[in-house]
Amino acid sequence: MTHIEGASGTMMALRLKTSLLIMGLSGIIAQIILLRELLVSFQGNELTIGIILANWLVLEAFGAFFIGKTVERTLRKMEIFVLLQLIFSLAFPLVLYLSRIFKNILLTTPGEALGLGPIFYSSFLILLPVAIPHGALFTYGSKLYAQSFMEEAASIGKVYVLETIGTILGGLGITYLLIPYLNSFEIAFLLSLINSLISAFLLWPGRKFLSFTFKTTLLGFSFLLSLLYAMVLFSPMTGQIHGSSIQSQWKKMGVIHNENSIYGNITVTKKEEQFTFFTNGVPAITAPVPDIAFIEDLIHFPMLLHEKPDSILILSGGAGGMIHEILKHPVTRIDYAELDPLLLKLVRRYSTPLTQSELSNPKVTIHYVDGRFFILRTPERFDVVFIGVPAPQDLQANRLFSSEFFSFVKQKMNPDAILVLFLPGSLTYMSKELRDLNACILDTLKSIFPYVRVIPGDTNLYLASQSKKLATVTTEEMDRRLKARHVETKLITRNYLDDRLHERWLEWFSRSMVGAVTHINSDFRPLAVFYSLSYWNALFSPYLTGIFQRFETFTFKLTLTILTVFSFLVLLLFTKRPRTSIQSIPYAIFTTGLTGMIFNLSIIFTFQTCYGYLYHEIGILMAIFMTGIALGSLIMTARLKRNKRESFLFLETELGIILFSLLLPMVFFVLAPLQRSATVLFEALFWVTSFVSGVLMGLQFPLATKIYLHALPAEATIGRAAGLIYGVDLLGGFVGGLFGGILLLPVLGLRETSFLMAVIKMSSLLFFLAFMRIQKKEHYPL
Repeated sequence: MTHIEGASGTMMALRLKTSLLIMGLSGIIAQIILLRELLVSFQGNELTIGIILANWLVLEAFGAFFIGKTVERTLRKMEIFVLLQLIFSLAFPLVLYLSRIFKNILLTTPGEALGLGPIFYSSFLILLPVAIPHGALFTYGSKLYAQSFMEEAASIGKVYVLETIGTILGGLGITYLLIPYLNSFEIAFLLSLINSLISAFLLWPGRKFLSFTFKTTLLGFSFLLSLLYAMVLFSPMTGQIHGSSIQSQWKKMGVIHNENSIYGNITVTKKEEQFTFFTNGVPAITAPVPDIAFIEDLIHFPMLLHEKPDSILILSGGAGGMIHEILKHPVTRIDYAELDPLLLKLVRRYSTPLTQSELSNPKVTIHYVDGRFFILRTPERFDVVFIGVPAPQDLQANRLFSSEFFSFVKQKMNPDAILVLFLPGSLTYMSKELRDLNACILDTLKSIFPYVRVIPGDTNLYLASQSKKLATVTTEEMDRRLKARHVETKLITRNYLDDRLHERWLEWFSRSMVGAVTHINSDFRPLAVFYSLSYWNALFSPYLTGIFQRFETFTFKLTLTILTVFSFLVLLLFTKRPRTSIQSIPYAIFTTGLTGMIFNLSIIFTFQTCYGYLYHEIGILMAIFMTGIALGSLIMTARLKRNKRESFLFLETELGIILFSLLLPMVFFVLAPLQRSATVLFEALFWVTSFVSGVLMGLQFPLATKIYLHALPAEATIGRAAGLIYGVDLLGGFVGGLFGGILLLPVLGLRETSFLMAVIKMSSLLFFLAFMRIQKKEHYPL
C-alpha cells in the first residue's frame, strides 16, 4: 500500500484506524471473558490471575515477534492482517467452549481443584489460538500504518495508542454493557461478528472489478463468517451452546442453574434431593443435608463455651445448616452478612425446608454487604462471630484472616465474646504445608487476642477471645449448658465432648506444629494465601512441592545480591563489546513490562483485599490502566517529532517509574484507614494509581522505539523494531504475571515487592546510561 490520498484514501485510513481500535477492544474483551471463565475452573483463586495474564502476554509476544516479523517478507500485508483477524474471530468462541470443558480432557472431577502445573499448561494451551494471532496483529498493523501514512518510528506509537483506546472502550463496555446483559457466548459471537465485518470492510474494493484472487477469496470468507456469526448470535443456538458447555463443565452433577452476578459466577447443582450452590467453582452452601459433623462442631463448641450467647454474627456461608444449629440456642439476634444477593436469591428459588426456615426466621437479619465492610460500619457488638468461609485460599477470603481484620472484629466483640474460624487439619499427619498454614493463622490470632483455643480435628477449629473464660470452661460445664438449653444434636454428647477436648489431641497438635516459623498474615503481605496455595499445590501437583519450599526462602536481600552481580557482568560485557549496549533499550522495556504487571497486580490485589468484589471491577481497573497508557503514548508520540533529546527524556521516564515504585506502598499504607469512613475517596485512590502507572508505562514505549530504530543500522526495518520492542514489553509482563502473584506479593509483601521493582528499574537506568556514554563516544545521535 502506498501513501493514501483522496476520498478513497481517506476512507481506507478510517477503516485501518477503526480496525486497530477493534484490535484493542477485542483483546481486552477476550482476555477478561477467558479470565473470568478460567477463574471459575480454577476455583476462583486470584493468584492464578497472574499465571493466566502471563500466558496471555507471552503468547502475544510470540505472535508479535515470530509471526509478526514475516511482515517484512510478504507482499500481501493487508491480506495477512485480515487473515489474522479472521483466525481470532474463529478461535475465540472455540476457546471459550474449551475453557469450560478442558477438565473433562484432563479427566478430573467437576469441582476438583488443579495444581499450578495443570493451571499453567492448560491455560497456556487454551489461550494459544487467540493470543498468538492477536499479538501478530500489532506488528502487521504498525507496518500498514507506516506505509499508509509515510511514518516510521511514530507509527508504532500511534498504533499503540489506537490499540490502547480500543482496550479502554472494551474494558468499559464489557463491565457496564456486555456482562450485565449477555452470557459469555453471546459476547464471544458478537465480538467475532465485529471482527469479521471490519475484515470485509478492509478488503472492500469499491468500484474495482472483483477477480478471483486471494484478496477476493478472503473478502468472501469474511462475509460468509459474518453471516454465520449473525445467524448464531440472533438465534436460540447461542443459548444452546452456552447450556451445553455448562452441562459438559459440570458433567454428571445435575446443573440446574448457572448465572453471573457482578460478584462472581454461581452454579446450582441437584443430585436427588440435595442442592449444592457453587460460587466461582467452590461449593458454598449445601442443603437440605449439610455436613452434620462439621456443622455441629463449628456451631456448638463455641456456643457452649460462651455462658450466654445472645447476639451472633455470621460472615458468609450461614445458610444451609449454620443458622439452623445456632437457633437451637436461646439467641435473640443473628446478623448474617452475605456479599452476593444472587446467592441467597437462588437459595430461596431452590428452597428446602432447612433453608426456608433459616432465612425466614424473624431473629435473622440478612445484610447484603461484604463482611469486612459490615464489621467496619456496624454500631452493634456481638457475643459470637463466625467466619463462615473456608481457609484463606484466595485474597477475598484472606481479608477475613488478616491481623488488620482481627483487630476490626475485636473492637465489635463484647467482653466475653468469641471469634470462630476453621482451617484444614489432620489427626494423623500434618504435612509441612498444612503446618505452615495453621501456624500462620494461629500466630496472627495470638498477635491480636490474649486467649486462643484450638480444637484439633480433620478440620481445626480456632476460637479467640479477650476473656480467659475461653480457656477455663470444662466439658462438664459445656454438657450442663447443653442440657439446660435443651439443644438437640446428633453428635454432641458428654462422651463426644470428653473425646474431642481431651488433652492428648492438643498435645499432638502442639508437637505437630514444632518447627513452624512465626509469621503474621496481613492485608499487604498475605502469607496465608501463599501457604494455602502451597498446601493446595501439594495435594494436586506434588511434583512442584520443592519449588514452593524454595519460594519460602526468597528474600529481598537475595534478589538484590543477584541483581548486583548481573549488573556488573552486563556492564563488563558493554565495555568489551560496545555494540551490545543497544540491548539496554529492549532490557529497559522488558523491565517496564515487568514493573507494569507488578503495579497492575499490586493494585488489583490490594483492591480485592479492601473491597472483595474484584470479579466485577477488574474490567474498570484494567480500562483505567490502559487509559493512562493511551494518554502517556499520545503525549510522547506528539513530542517525538520536535524533541531532539530523546535519550534524556527516556532517562526521565525511568526515574519516574523508580519514584512510583517507591511511593506506591507508602500511599496505600498511609491512606488505608480511609476505607473505614470514605469509601468513594479510598476507591478513587485505586483509579488514580492505576491511571498514573499506566501513564508511566505509555510514555516509554514510543520513545524506546524511536531510540532503538535510530541506533540500529540503516537497513533495519520497522517490523523488526516493532516486533522486538512490543515482544519484550509483553515478555516482561509474562515474567511479572508468573512470579508476581505467586511469589513476590504474597511472600515479600507489597512494600518489599515495590522496592524490588525500583531496584530492577535502577539496573535498566544504569545500563541505559552506559549505552548513552558509548553512543556519545562513537558519535551516534542521541
